[in-house]
Amino acid sequence: MDWSEGDGGHSHSHMGGSCHGHGGGHSHSHGHGHGHGGPGFSSFMPGGIHGQMVPGSLDPTQQPRKVSHPEDSSSWDIIKATQFGALERCKELIEAGYDVRQPDKENVTLLHWAAINNRADVVKYYISKGAVIDQLGGDLNSTPLHWAIRQGHLSMVIQLMRYGADPSLADGEGYRSLHLAVLFQHMPIAAYLMAKGQEVDSLDINGETPLMLAAQKIIGPEPTNFLIKCNASVNAVDKMNRNSPLHCAVLAGNVDAAHILLEAGASVDLENANGHSPIDLAHQVHSPLLIHMLSVVKTERMKANATCVKLLNRYKVCLLCVFSVFVVGAIGSILDMKTESWLLKGVLLACIIAVINLTSRQLKTVALRSLIPSTGLMASIFWMVVTWGFWFLPDDPSATVQMLFTVNITALLYYYLRSCRTDPGIIKATEEEKKKNIVVLAEAGFLDPRIFCTSCMMRKPMRANHCFSCDACVAKQDHHSIWINGCIGARNHPYFVLFLVALNSLCVWMFYGSIIYWSKHCPAHYTEQGVWGVLTALTGCSPWVLYIFCFAFLNASWASILLLVQLYQIAFLGLTTAERANLMHRQRKLPQAFSLRQNPFNLGVVRNLVNFFQWRCCGLCKPVVLDWTQQYPMGLSRDHPMFSGPDVV
Repeated sequence: MDWSEGDGGHSHSHMGGSCHGHGGGHSHSHGHGHGHGGPGFSSFMPGGIHGQMVPGSLDPTQQPRKVSHPEDSSSWDIIKATQFGALERCKELIEAGYDVRQPDKENVTLLHWAAINNRADVVKYYISKGAVIDQLGGDLNSTPLHWAIRQGHLSMVIQLMRYGADPSLADGEGYRSLHLAVLFQHMPIAAYLMAKGQEVDSLDINGETPLMLAAQKIIGPEPTNFLIKCNASVNAVDKMNRNSPLHCAVLAGNVDAAHILLEAGASVDLENANGHSPIDLAHQVHSPLLIHMLSVVKTERMKANATCVKLLNRYKVCLLCVFSVFVVGAIGSILDMKTESWLLKGVLLACIIAVINLTSRQLKTVALRSLIPSTGLMASIFWMVVTWGFWFLPDDPSATVQMLFTVNITALLYYYLRSCRTDPGIIKATEEEKKKNIVVLAEAGFLDPRIFCTSCMMRKPMRANHCFSCDACVAKQDHHSIWINGCIGARNHPYFVLFLVALNSLCVWMFYGSIIYWSKHCPAHYTEQGVWGVLTALTGCSPWVLYIFCFAFLNASWASILLLVQLYQIAFLGLTTAERANLMHRQRKLPQAFSLRQNPFNLGVVRNLVNFFQWRCCGLCKPVVLDWTQQYPMGLSRDHPMFSGPDVV
């Protein structure tokens, strides 16, 4: 059955993508075929593919736009009136004696036509007149629910299921409702069906799960990734060939899906009915990339079972910290060696670089590599403290200075640990809560990314954002910090800002200590020697102190800039980094400019600071205490710029 142009209707084809009616009517002829390898995941962005918004189609549950038609509907037959939603003409013909259950010559009922064109009023009327909700019809022997799913009409799917449509029925090709939603990449409908009780691993007539169909028929990471987030089994096998989703992905040459399945723990050793593992099939399809990918994963999993590897993974953070401390200290010690041979220093530095290179090659996972900035920062702070104690302390034994430095370093470590250890505000929900939210939002017409996170599959609180690094929604998320290897959100943001203050103060102390040290041990005269002469004198006097001074300058550079940006956004804008970036992006697209300061969360400099740091000042200040994990948008319109930039996942 193919959707071709009829009388006044739009021409649509299912080949390689989804179709949406915009006020016209779908007409119908023989020879329907549908391909499942076209454009990728249509995401949850309403009205478009790949998250592209279509003007005038902000709500996936909205009815088609009413358009004028040059013809007088009084002359239309019942099918055309149904296609174009001419309810009065439909009522006139039904009251005149037309049987609402009567199929046309191609075995298609009026309810099918109303469903595929998303005519809610017409569907309601036909059902009141006795239309069979699960009537099979058309060349594909499908129900009206199947037709609505193929077209991506979420509102029609909701309406039909309210009237009792059975999503577990299979069409003529053996696909059930959830399978069709996945094949046509209508993920809002798939989410709704699963929330209404359809199992993510339900089998079609051919014994395949939706995940198998996604891996086999849709090239790309989605909707494979979506189904895995919905807890689909990665090691289930079909009834006919005993193929797993990974077998299906390899046979289809679907590298992205295979990668996601392997990340989710899909077995590389599972054999199908013919005794072939995924690696065997990769050789059969002559895919060097898949062969390499599967072989590497198999080798890594074998190594991961070794006792020493398990210990390394268990204490990887501590070991990487120790290694970073060793590297930073070793480089400084080599530079500080009392030798005139730069060749010897160069050889030793080359050895250190070789060790770093060999070690970095073992850090194959993103999780391990993400630890490098934070462990490097801690290593530099450690050696700054050591330098203060052994180089600077003897030259300035002042009790006041030492007390202030001790307070500074204590505050720095405290706020750093609180930034790392405190939950930033990760949004959590049980499976039942997620399903309930999906149903409520879908039936209310709010199942879109501004309110619903398509990755976590749950409702987002106000000001929450999805962090791709943490793979979680974070309340009032500011950014994902490489310096603490985690997110900065509502609950740890103040600690992070105070950590930046303490780090900048530590760097100032290191500058102070370096100047005092050089003034006493490295006499240099700028007016006589110039810049190069002074640098040469300082290097010759104590390369270690100059080395630590450079580390302090490097840390002060990024920390001071970040601190100034944070304080500006907190005090003068009342925004997070993520919100500011979103609004600046929106500014470039909206025809009318707006000020970043004109947002609902900017209460003025003093109140912004009081609320952010929760200052009370012995009762003089009264900060507003809010749990941002529970604050949902109620009074603000979704069209406000603060909520019009969705996180497309």
